[in-house]
Amino acid sequence: MKKFWEKNEYFKWGLTGFLVVAASIVFYLLLMRGGHVLSAVSKVLSYLSPVIWGLFISYLLWPMTKYFERSGIRPFLDRRRKKKDNTRMARALSVMLSIFLALLFIGVLLWIVIPQVYTSIESIVTNAPEYVQSVTGWIERLFEDKPELEQAIIQTTGDVSDSLVGWIRSELLPNLSTIVSNVTTGVYQVLRGILDVLIGFVVACYVLFNVEVLGAKCKKLLYSVFGIRNAERIMRAVSFTDTTFNGFITGKIIDSLIIGVICYISCTLLKMPYVALVSVIVGVTNLIPVFGPIIGAIPSVILIFLVSPMKALIFLVFIIILQQVDGNILGPKILGSSIGINGFWVIFAILLGGGFFGVLGMLLAVPVFAVIYNGVDKLVDRGLRRRGLRTETAAYTNIDYIDPETKQPIAHVEPESETLASPEAGKQ
Repeated sequence: MKKFWEKNEYFKWGLTGFLVVAASIVFYLLLMRGGHVLSAVSKVLSYLSPVIWGLFISYLLWPMTKYFERSGIRPFLDRRRKKKDNTRMARALSVMLSIFLALLFIGVLLWIVIPQVYTSIESIVTNAPEYVQSVTGWIERLFEDKPELEQAIIQTTGDVSDSLVGWIRSELLPNLSTIVSNVTTGVYQVLRGILDVLIGFVVACYVLFNVEVLGAKCKKLLYSVFGIRNAERIMRAVSFTDTTFNGFITGKIIDSLIIGVICYISCTLLKMPYVALVSVIVGVTNLIPVFGPIIGAIPSVILIFLVSPMKALIFLVFIIILQQVDGNILGPKILGSSIGINGFWVIFAILLGGGFFGVLGMLLAVPVFAVIYNGVDKLVDRGLRRRGLRTETAAYTNIDYIDPETKQPIAHVEPESETLASPEAGKQ
């Protein structure tokens, strides 16, 4: 027996109208009070930062946890404890091993990198006057045969110096207390971020231990709200998103680590200054697709240029070769030949993501756009199939129109040339 709201058309129309009006009001409030809404969302996200970090860490560690459980720990326990259910113990040991290896890797990396980076920064600060004199002498030697150009550069440098001194007196010193307060706030935010990450590892333990339960509850919610067919579509979309993100993020991290190690070894052999600092810059910025090598090369070249302009030129040539090897050999081997979008959309996604969300947007723009692109492509194909049209992109190349009767694309036909020689022209 149908319920009242299932058989009453007036009730359905009334409910639809109410939902439309409510959605319009919410949309209006978002437009007029968008700043307050974003502020509230930002505050909630800051409160949930440890949980977000925990979900991100568990997402990265789940493949390793699953591998340890299925390939090593579970078979070992089954052989040793034949009459007992070893599922929970195998999962617990796998989670503990994954968390331990992740923390060990981070600790070793920081133990190796931080002292050398600190030494490099300290050397830059200590030797700054010598670097200025070296660059000044290099410029003087470069322009000693061009006194007019040298004088113009010196005058420009003096003007810049005067402007800098004026800015320090008028802007920097009066606002020094504000700057110190901002620095203190920044240090506090860094310490709080470290604490959030540590709590995130604790959250990741619970998530990794209960992955199947959490997944089952999410599926129950999907089937309850959206029904069978729509829930299946959503789960396929989530599966594609998971594959795209997991492959891209994991591959990019491995690729950047390899590039950083190669840069460190090569710079050591070439006797470059600030080897550790430059390698960290190159490796970290390599996480950003397309523009990462450029972003990392600029500060690195400047740092090396302060010590030796010739070594800066050698480093620039080396980094170009390294990025070509990464883009054409190493990157495709790790990430695969393609993520489903061409180079134009990759650049479009990076610029858009960086404009809205900064560095994080540039890092995640490509996989996010690949997921959106795939979803739009599937919706377009579904619409074409509903109208009885072909879905192959090649079928729409160089066509004039689609025949409304046969639903087939009619190809464009080039007109015959009007300059063909006539028999009369041949007789002449």
